[in-house]
Amino acid sequence: MRKRSLNIAMAAAALLAMSPLARAQPSAAAAPPWPTKPVRILVGFPGGSTPDMAARILAESLSKALGQPVIVENKAGASGNIATDQVGKAIDDHTLGVVINGNLTSAKLLNPKLPYDPARDFTYLSLLTAAPLVLVATAGAPEGAAFFAAAASQGDKWNYGSVGTGSAAHLGMELLKSKVKGMAPSHVPYQGNPAVITALLGGQIQMALVPPGVALPQVRAGKLKAIGLTSGRSTLVPEVAPLADAGVSNFNVEVWTALIGPERLSRAAQDRLNSEVAKIMGNADTRQKLFNQGWQAVGASPEGLKTLVKQETALMQSIISAQGIKME
Repeated sequence: MRKRSLNIAMAAAALLAMSPLARAQPSAAAAPPWPTKPVRILVGFPGGSTPDMAARILAESLSKALGQPVIVENKAGASGNIATDQVGKAIDDHTLGVVINGNLTSAKLLNPKLPYDPARDFTYLSLLTAAPLVLVATAGAPEGAAFFAAAASQGDKWNYGSVGTGSAAHLGMELLKSKVKGMAPSHVPYQGNPAVITALLGGQIQMALVPPGVALPQVRAGKLKAIGLTSGRSTLVPEVAPLADAGVSNFNVEVWTALIGPERLSRAAQDRLNSEVAKIMGNADTRQKLFNQGWQAVGASPEGLKTLVKQETALMQSIISAQGIKME
């Protein structure tokens, strides 16, 4: 009798283990909710740069949403590619990156030996912000079409600055050169827009394409002159006319930021980030903070970001090929 009772008990236990109720019980081996520790966001440009400002506004809200500190770390160098590479090589679920256009589009086109592959080494999480660029020049420069006439007369004697080779500011200027006959300023790369502005104010360069948040304080103070906008009119810079008004046609270039993680980022982390970042980028307070820094909050799905990267990579390839641009 005891043996029969034991068999019945074992059978009952086996049936219970297979029941929906048992399967619904949490497993002792289940992974804990993400995140389990502070989250790092790497930015490949200095503090005070436009990607840095976007990252810090995101980090503030993300920290509250996740219940863990979200720390922005600046790893400036190589047009942001050093930090981007570190994100791709991260071995945990708690390292992310805020990158700009060039890190995911033109970097590989210009440098086949780039240590990361934008299409393979990352988890694309969300497009964050976008903005047109403002063509700024030294305060004494002429305005509108007269500026381009002056630039053309100087050929390659003038210089322009950017945040690095392959950036939207660099390739956007190269596209501009192709549309203005005789205009051929030489490229001088810097580690961030603050350094570009310093060079403009010091006269080391004569022009640059910079985001609105960087351009407007200097323009409104009379220290620099806004020549035009690289898109149609924008609420970010209502006082600046499009470059089309100065005779530059078929010209549309924007700079944007995106949130990425390493390719091995867990599904739990992806799902949580996709959900929380979508809420943050739709929040009116966050949108206003970004607007005040010269950014339009965008927010986009991973699929939307992948599509944008694919389209812009094709555009940058056409500029690089047409202008014969090489890595500097």
